[in-house]
Amino acid sequence: MAHITLSKQNFFHNLDILVKKVQSIEKIALVLKDNAYGHGILEIASLAKQYGIKKAVVQNEFEANKIEDYFDYILVLADYPYKFNEKLRYTINDIESIENFPQNTKVHLKVDTGMHRNGIAMDQLEIALKLIEKQGLVLEAIMTHHRSADELSSEWFWQNQNFDKVKNKVIELKYKNLYFHSCNSAALMRTQSFEEDFARVGIAAYGCLEMPKGFENGFKPVLSVFAQKISSRKLYNFQAVGYGATFRTEKECVVSNYNFGYGAGFLRSCSNKYVSPDGFSLLGRVSMDNCSFESEDENICIFDDARNIAKSAGTISYEVLTSLKESIPREIVE
Repeated sequence: MAHITLSKQNFFHNLDILVKKVQSIEKIALVLKDNAYGHGILEIASLAKQYGIKKAVVQNEFEANKIEDYFDYILVLADYPYKFNEKLRYTINDIESIENFPQNTKVHLKVDTGMHRNGIAMDQLEIALKLIEKQGLVLEAIMTHHRSADELSSEWFWQNQNFDKVKNKVIELKYKNLYFHSCNSAALMRTQSFEEDFARVGIAAYGCLEMPKGFENGFKPVLSVFAQKISSRKLYNFQAVGYGATFRTEKECVVSNYNFGYGAGFLRSCSNKYVSPDGFSLLGRVSMDNCSFESEDENICIFDDARNIAKSAGTISYEVLTSLKESIPREIVE
């Protein structure tokens, strides 16, 4: 079976950069949704606890329950409480959903400052705050999300200005002791002086953040995928490899088949155009449980930087990473 390694050294290196940026480990909220971006939620949670991270962000209560022993403070992005847990906070994504939260639920109110996906409208702020009080919820924070922080445009500044208006309105309404947070990984790296209460960091912690030129960051990829050889064969000129005969050899070569296919998360769109970190060419189509490389090695590294394989697949590192099946063994290495 293919297997995944997770570099503790690289993960801690990335966290060092992030902590320096926010100036306090208490201001790091590590995003662990979707199996920690494919890295393994329990493996990453254990590493984060070793490092000293106290806050986490997940998609739903199911994920939160998996990691509750590792963190003191967990923000759930898109779910309702099914049982009380002192550590959990829930996101209000729509003004009509406020009535669905049980009394005394700790909540973060999300405001739509331009993403136009989740969050109440800015002009609904005062109404939403009154509804939260009426429902008997415990409001802990106001939050938003950036849509273009990883692109060189004025939209990042525009959304910051909108969120400043939200903050000022909350202060004007005399709400005190609330947290404010807006930064994802990209927004944090564009911020010159971080002044919010915490940042929600995901892809940067995993070392695969991509930013425009001028925002180089020094993050190192944490995850590598390895596969084992199933079989080898010598092929001669113009012999085809794999389904559909989409690749034909131009010379005599040895082709080996490895135990990693799209059933485990190797995107089929990489077929015929990917080269491994060690220089082995992917030949033919990726199939469900197999892939063929021009190699004789018993074990090969399929990829050690999701950004590189994403380019071959015509996608982003997030999709490459979250496509990796949870059943693949994951090992933490120094």
